[in-house]
Amino acid sequence: MRSTPGKRNSITDVAGVLVGHHHVLDAEVALGTGAATGSTVVRVPGGATASVDVRGGGPGTRETDLLDPANTVRQVHSVLLTGGSAYGLAAADGVMRWLEEHGEGIPMDPADPGKVVPIVPGAVIFDLPLGAWDIRPDTEFGYRAAAAADVEFARGTAGAGVGAQAGSLKGGIGSASVVLGDGPGAGVTVGALIVANPVGSVADPRTGLLWGAGTDGPDFFGLRHGTPAELAALATLPAKSTQLNTTIGVIATDAALDPVGCRRLAATAHDGLARAIRPVHSPLDGDTLFALATGTVEVAPLPLPPAFPGDLMLLDQLCTAAAVVVERAVVDAIRNATAIAGIPAYHDLFPR
Repeated sequence: MRSTPGKRNSITDVAGVLVGHHHVLDAEVALGTGAATGSTVVRVPGGATASVDVRGGGPGTRETDLLDPANTVRQVHSVLLTGGSAYGLAAADGVMRWLEEHGEGIPMDPADPGKVVPIVPGAVIFDLPLGAWDIRPDTEFGYRAAAAADVEFARGTAGAGVGAQAGSLKGGIGSASVVLGDGPGAGVTVGALIVANPVGSVADPRTGLLWGAGTDGPDFFGLRHGTPAELAALATLPAKSTQLNTTIGVIATDAALDPVGCRRLAATAHDGLARAIRPVHSPLDGDTLFALATGTVEVAPLPLPPAFPGDLMLLDQLCTAAAVVVERAVVDAIRNATAIAGIPAYHDLFPR
């Protein structure tokens, strides 16, 4: 499969996808009195077909049951990724409020376009021990993140990634995209947005390279092997002390998929997490990936024998690409994260 990174190397390279953040990050967080948490909203004006795949043993989620392909709802209007553990799910109410004010949702009354019910699934990471315990995302976080949604957004220590920690290193939020160059999906874009907050390691202690650089190679990301002194510093970092963790994210494509296809896309995307995080999907993680299909790009039918229908060949391409962009998005999150509260950033240990 030939592919190239999208224009922004971002999930917003997928037509119809916008991303917005709202967070708080105080200097006093190192003292346990400030705040370090936030929310990120993936907004799809007009709605998108969606599904989800939950692999971690300790998930914190909202509205995931309705994304089962066997159920009635076929589209979502936004996806919430947030800090604050279960408390942070309150931010989804703010996203719904913003969407309702702008007429986005399932129409309930043909005579009154203002009567809508927005569908906003969400997932949380556990970042409560970082900063003051009682400061966590609420409805205002979700509202502001939805209002801020655009094609450009910050990466690293931003939005839902502010309080993220990846193993012993600072975690964060990252993104990546590819445009397929051949096969039935030629011209289709696949992107990912990942909040990396795993209990597992993201860096190889033998080389200092990020695990997620394995598929593309370190040169692709501008990484290098660590020096003996750098590797020694990595080895002395304390293990992550929080008991609950979680990596969450969204995969999107501009191809047209039904809910079953979206479910398969979300399931295969977890392969990217497995390449970039070791171990992954532990009982202490709530790893959850959503998949969105905006259907804004038409794919030409591919003449194939009946045993190999073109739609399955397209889905196979999309699933392969989904794992790649998730892996790259984890690397992007770690490379762009900045140190807070004594949690070192990867680029502090291994200067670029």
